[in-house]
Amino acid sequence: MPTPPDRSAWQVFLVFLRLGLTSFGGPVAHLAYFRTECVERRRWLSEAAYADLVALCQFLPGPASSQVGMALGLMRAGYRGAFAAWAGFTLPSALALIALALGLAHAGDAVPAGALHGLKVVAVAVVAQAVWGMARSLCPDGPRRALMLAAAALLIAWPGAMAQLLAIGVAGLVGLAGLRPAADTPHAPLAVPVTRRAGAAWLGLFFALLLGLPLLAAAWPSQALAVVDAFYRAGALVFGGGHVVLPLLQASVVPTGWVAGDAFLAGYGAAQAVPGPLFTFAAFLGASLQGAPSGWAGGLIALLAIFAPAFLLIAGALPFWDGLRARPRVRAALMGINAAVAGLLLAALWNPVITSGIRGLADGLLAGAALLALMRWKWPPWGVVAGCAALGWAVAP
Repeated sequence: MPTPPDRSAWQVFLVFLRLGLTSFGGPVAHLAYFRTECVERRRWLSEAAYADLVALCQFLPGPASSQVGMALGLMRAGYRGAFAAWAGFTLPSALALIALALGLAHAGDAVPAGALHGLKVVAVAVVAQAVWGMARSLCPDGPRRALMLAAAALLIAWPGAMAQLLAIGVAGLVGLAGLRPAADTPHAPLAVPVTRRAGAAWLGLFFALLLGLPLLAAAWPSQALAVVDAFYRAGALVFGGGHVVLPLLQASVVPTGWVAGDAFLAGYGAAQAVPGPLFTFAAFLGASLQGAPSGWAGGLIALLAIFAPAFLLIAGALPFWDGLRARPRVRAALMGINAAVAGLLLAALWNPVITSGIRGLADGLLAGAALLALMRWKWPPWGVVAGCAALGWAVAP
């Protein structure tokens, strides 16, 4: 039986390619873009199911937004869908950064300064829309609104990956102790095309590579094998993703002489100016390596190595997660966790989204207009993003 067009890997790729070309603003903004596209516009899954998926990816090491994207592709079109979602979301920025490393562009010119600021402003509207939608759906009563606000206050006062895990964990315990799902609340199962046996195999492969690659690199000295080991370890051991991975990458490539310190900083600056996940910085580093592999081969090897743990973990965890979330006690905990996830988004709306995007009254008015365009006038997100970028470029001094 042929695959329906809207469930094909090609369709998934096109959806995530558009997101990969327009999703500026960091991982929290990416989650907001995913929600708008896959929950509101396309109805691939419910608001509660999406929040449960985000909660799972917040607990797993690696790039949370990329893992959510892989999971959405996996549920939509199987393994090919997972790869299509990753490729569409990741390759635009990765290819641009490899080209930069090869000297085809300059870090400061990756995106004009005015356009980049316009993209930061529109991220305010995108995240604000997501906060409003998730709060209405996931925090319909006083206790859950209080949990959302408490989580947001904690994360504003104490930003960082550990605070995120703490807020989510405490909210889960509060939900387990004091919240009760309604008896008639329907459970919408996630369409996970992975059996538990296959999930256990993926998790086993994750740990086998994590433990085995260092042994292989020591037994058969090779820069290519050492590169795969270093980037796989960076993707496997970092909670919070994004900027948190930088110390691991710096320690792996600069002291060893693989990448010069100045080149590392230049690539990091350029990575801020391209859409998609910050983990694509690995592509720049792989292309900049001294000795083989380098160039396009090095960039793609480093890119695949740093994202491989994200796929192995999400494919391994999803089959077990769907069964767990159907249990009443787990659903009660998830009620609290989802409120904390909404609080995480609310905290991120303030810092870094508003603090880095709004520099004055004009920026505030532009963000307000973008929010109206998204929520009241129902403009497509890509059009709002493009419009704000063009306006920022036009009015830049």
